[in-house]
Amino acid sequence: MSVVSDSFRTRVRSAVEPTARLFGRIGLTPNALTLIGFGIASVAAWFAAQEAWLVAGLLVAFGAIFDLFDGAVARATGTTSQLGAFLDSTFDRAGEAVVYIGIALGILAGRDAQGELTLFGLVFDGGLGAVIAMAAMAAAFMVSYTRAKSESLGFSSGSGMANVGLAPREMRAIILVIGLFVAGTVGVSMAALWPEGVTPAPPMWWIVLVGTLTLIAILATITTIQRILFVYRQSRNQEVND
Repeated sequence: MSVVSDSFRTRVRSAVEPTARLFGRIGLTPNALTLIGFGIASVAAWFAAQEAWLVAGLLVAFGAIFDLFDGAVARATGTTSQLGAFLDSTFDRAGEAVVYIGIALGILAGRDAQGELTLFGLVFDGGLGAVIAMAAMAAAFMVSYTRAKSESLGFSSGSGMANVGLAPREMRAIILVIGLFVAGTVGVSMAALWPEGVTPAPPMWWIVLVGTLTLIAILATITTIQRILFVYRQSRNQEVND
């Protein structure tokens, strides 16, 4: 089961309803909010590519909160539609992708400070962090894909699959925001501990950020496996019932 329960999601939706109704009254449509959310993710990605980890973390957090409103506005204004659901899901994935790409570019931009890294006998020139960022993105996409594919085949309904696994999108966003915050703050605070012009290799921001991405990749992979097993059990139950 997911660490983000249905009851928690219901409480969050109730909390954002007043603001959603306000957005509806001023003329903001759900699809417009979806596009604005993608814009926020794109700006966050740009700051990440500039190694501005703290600002990127703030924007990812704001975007995650803002993402609640497109569906809430649709429900509050009675404008829910299949097209809106499709656009919401599509731009959510696109927004998540651009953030990871921005982080990978930021890590590559700081590769000179990372020095050479050796892992399992292989020597990396600082690009290892970017590879892990891409692995985290791929694992995150597999979580979303298993849900979409299982629901399209009728193995789960409603938000059933969203309740399966350790790292749904909400949990991944929380972990990423914390990692970006810590990477942004520790990079500033640790700099004061070293003589001018001296930087440890790899620097603390790299260790924190790559550790965060590794955690996301692992948890998302576990979540994918959990969802595969969930579908497998449902399939076996259907065969028994048939």
